Amino acid sequence: VQLQASGGGLVQAGASLRLSCAASDRTFSSYIMGWFRQAPGKEREFVARIRWSAGSADYADSVKGRFTISRDNAKSTVYLQMNTLKPEDTAVYFCAAKEVNVDSEYDARRYLYWGQGTQVTVSS
Repeated sequence: VQLQASGGGLVQAGASLRLSCAASDRTFSSYIMGWFRQAPGKEREFVARIRWSAGSADYADSVKGRFTISRDNAKSTVYLQMNTLKPEDTAVYFCAAKEVNVDSEYDARRYLYWGQGTQVTVSS
């Protein structure tokens, strides 16, 4: 599976951005899709993940209520709508795909396929 992330940019605090991640695989709908982020000098951290449908989404506490993950299986695309952005949201954002199994859906090491990352910078 090849993943192509896009939509990052430089915004002011309080603004919104929507990230997109397009997958090349027609079996996209069978994967759990996640978004992770990595700030300079920090480890990659879980942001959000979604299973088959919007009702199966989960978020890191730091973004809950501000970010929304969604997917369009017909377009093989997953989105991350980010509202009320804060300077601490500044990071490179990665989308990733994980097979459905018993492994943790919050652990980046369990995701098999990764996009190239897109930079999000939030100024104060």
